[in-house]
Amino acid sequence: MNHCFVDRDALPLPAWLAAFPQARVMRREQLSLLPSGEPVVLWVRLRSGESLASVMPPALEAWQLLVLLADEPDDEIVADALSRSASGCCNTHAAPEVLRQVALVVGNGGLWVGQSLLRRLVGGTSRALATRSERPPRVDWSTVLSEREVQVARLVAGGASNREVAEQLSITERTVKAHMSAIFEKLGLRDRLQLSLRINGVQV
Repeated sequence: MNHCFVDRDALPLPAWLAAFPQARVMRREQLSLLPSGEPVVLWVRLRSGESLASVMPPALEAWQLLVLLADEPDDEIVADALSRSASGCCNTHAAPEVLRQVALVVGNGGLWVGQSLLRRLVGGTSRALATRSERPPRVDWSTVLSEREVQVARLVAGGASNREVAEQLSITERTVKAHMSAIFEKLGLRDRLQLSLRINGVQV
């Protein structure tokens, strides 16, 4: 996967190149010069005071993925970016290892959003689906998971963070992450939102 950082000025931050040494850096008006057909993640910077509409490309090609780099990220910016076909949003000054993790998630078809928005989405989905029908949700997903994985999955689907899951089950966050990786693999899911939908009876 290729990477291209897009900003008002073609001046990369050190963390960007530390994460992806071969990345291209260009100004917004140079996007049309990007070679077509090559899979690429566009990292588009939203500076403080700028509007999202002014920095987002008018349309994304099928071979492009877009991650918004926000100087001042918040849930509203993230939600707006996702509505404009972005695959994720993170802080402009995120560490190189975070940027690489974002790239891995979006490159595999997932979404990268902030923890607070993710918990709102997951919790809202769980509540909405609970009130939609009095029938108990299908639980066939649990048959392929271990007992501990079922416990972790149910807590995460209810909006719990890794730390909260670890505290409730008296295990480490590292163990929670290992369980989550196993859960995603066994159920064929990409992220926590899909997990919430599956556990609440929506096939994804």
